[in-house]
Amino acid sequence: MRFEKPLIQAKLLRRYKRFLADVELATGEQITVHVANPGAMTGLAEPGTPVWLSKSDNPARKLAHSWELVEVDLGGGRELVGINTAHPNLIVAEAIAEGGLPELAGYERVRREVKYGRNSRIDFVLEGADRTPCYLEVKNVHLMRQPGLAEFPDSVTGRGARHLDELAAMVRAGNRAVMLFVVQIASATGFTLARDIDPAYGLAFDRARQTGVEAIAYRCAIAHHAIVVTGPVPILA
Repeated sequence: MRFEKPLIQAKLLRRYKRFLADVELATGEQITVHVANPGAMTGLAEPGTPVWLSKSDNPARKLAHSWELVEVDLGGGRELVGINTAHPNLIVAEAIAEGGLPELAGYERVRREVKYGRNSRIDFVLEGADRTPCYLEVKNVHLMRQPGLAEFPDSVTGRGARHLDELAAMVRAGNRAVMLFVVQIASATGFTLARDIDPAYGLAFDRARQTGVEAIAYRCAIAHHAIVVTGPVPILA
């Protein structure tokens, strides 16, 4: 996934109300930007942290700028982390089309945002002749409390637990179901669940796995111009 235009560097002043942040541009101007991330963003939102923004040309937007990347030290030196939770689906769509996710290869059709379950939408449904439909849910991962170990979730997510239960229901109905964790941290060498943050999500994950829901995790390379899937990381949960 390439950014349409060069990102703008800024300094974080504060993040608040979940979806807002104040930043200072290189010119000294202070602006409010949109934060497309409902999570706690632990370790990623300290005042003074370097951040990178995109700017929309849409005049109807209340806030023209969006926070895309942050530069932090997660224990192995400074690196970029992607924090925009709207991007993983774009990243995954490109990776599927380019054959970058072998576990999801061989399907002829890919549908996005399909209604299913209890008033929910699945991120992707993959279909093909003589193949069982695959229901694919994607989650963004940007939490790392130990060097190399990515974690999800970074806050309580009842919605995430419900998605796991709905994936399990798809398996019971005779379909294939996959939970894909997209780790927007290039230094990740493993993935696990943050069970101390949300025990209910951990239990829902265990139920889903026991039912037959598959789980995979892939890390990304993060740059100022693009974010791309680079390879799998083992799930240690």
